[in-house]
Amino acid sequence: MSVLFDEFRNICVYLNRIGIVPTLMGSLGLEFISNVDWESSDIDIHVSGDPRGWDAPDELRIDDWDKIVMIMNELGYDLVDIHEHEFRKNGISVEYGSIDSLYDFAGVSELDIELIQLNEIKFRVPSLKQFLSIYEASSKDSYRNDNNNNKDFKKIEYLNRQV
Repeated sequence: MSVLFDEFRNICVYLNRIGIVPTLMGSLGLEFISNVDWESSDIDIHVSGDPRGWDAPDELRIDDWDKIVMIMNELGYDLVDIHEHEFRKNGISVEYGSIDSLYDFAGVSELDIELIQLNEIKFRVPSLKQFLSIYEASSKDSYRNDNNNNKDFKKIEYLNRQV
């Protein structure tokens, strides 16, 4: 697929070893499920965390955060933003979010997201219909629209044609 997906696979190996099955979100997840190049610029990974999402304190939002930090450091990543839970290495950005806030945000439950077994790794990725719900919820966020050049609306148009 892409350099970013190869990097996600590598991170996923380590997360799986400690019992974490991540969910691949964002443009990269949509690329995986749709086979359309959405020009991913980062890797968005959701894992278990506080269902309050952004309302939870930064240090408590992600379960097993200390283990994730150790893994990311071992892989050569530096934590650059605790609020966004963002790591960087060689121009690659990886951000973590709480999957447990997704239901309240977009009506999508983690247990309804398909589990993928790809060679040695396990991860989840939303379906096209679930991505539609997620991007429609995101499109109501003016901060996201201002900082995302309204890319979500192009995805919503595409997803509406597919589902």
